[in-house]
Amino acid sequence: MKKTAAYILLILIVNTSCMLAQVEPVSAPTAGSTIPAPLPSETEAAESHPGIPLNATWQIQYTGEMDYSLDVDVYNLDLYDTDPVVISDLRARGIFVMCYFSGGSYEDWRVDADQFPPEVLGNAMEGWAGEIWLDIRQIDMLSPIMEARLDLAVEKECDGVDPDNLNGYENDTGFPLTAADQAAFNIYLSEEAHERGLSIGLKNDLNQIPELVPYFDWIINEQCFFYDECHLLLPFIEAGKPVFVIEYELAPEEFCAQAREMNFNALHKNLELDAYRTSCNE
Repeated sequence: MKKTAAYILLILIVNTSCMLAQVEPVSAPTAGSTIPAPLPSETEAAESHPGIPLNATWQIQYTGEMDYSLDVDVYNLDLYDTDPVVISDLRARGIFVMCYFSGGSYEDWRVDADQFPPEVLGNAMEGWAGEIWLDIRQIDMLSPIMEARLDLAVEKECDGVDPDNLNGYENDTGFPLTAADQAAFNIYLSEEAHERGLSIGLKNDLNQIPELVPYFDWIINEQCFFYDECHLLLPFIEAGKPVFVIEYELAPEEFCAQAREMNFNALHKNLELDAYRTSCNE
């Protein structure tokens, strides 16, 4: 039977009404409520801050006669002590340069030591002369110092930064630091680094890894094999982000096979972090 134009229009109106009736209404946010911003996906993080392969050869050296001749993917060097010319030369060879500074402690030999307000200085760090834990809750007081350090990393053309001592809440700092305080400070450093185009690594802080993986581009850990806690680092591997491990006590034959199996980039080093290294990946 031939349908008239009016008949067809009527059918369309009825079908459209039925479809609309089946759609769930979207509730508007209530007054005063906020919609949290989503964390970056692992893919987004990798694309935003590239530069290091998952399985990377590397060297970390802060003391002794410096050796910049190694054919590795990554060098980890002191932010203050390394000449910009050295960084430029390494980068010209295609090497990724991590620049180290302490994010969670005061060091009395640094050029900016006089900029720390007395109220942010806590207990001495056991075993490290001249080093004092910081009250990382006081981000407003610490931010001018930390951001100046990140600016220095940009000025020296570091590819990324390695802020140390990001687990003060687990230590006797002299302050009642909580896990939430630590996470807030660590995320602050990450966001400031990324805002400047720098990659950033998480140093230790194993117990907050699940929360912090989206914010950091790699992790550096000391002695996870010695303390039998390397499994805690696996979220970085699962996110496609490199894991760098330093062992001091164990001999290479005691951990290298397992490190390779776990896709970790592990080194045996002297505690003073001089030029000596034995790499599990070479």
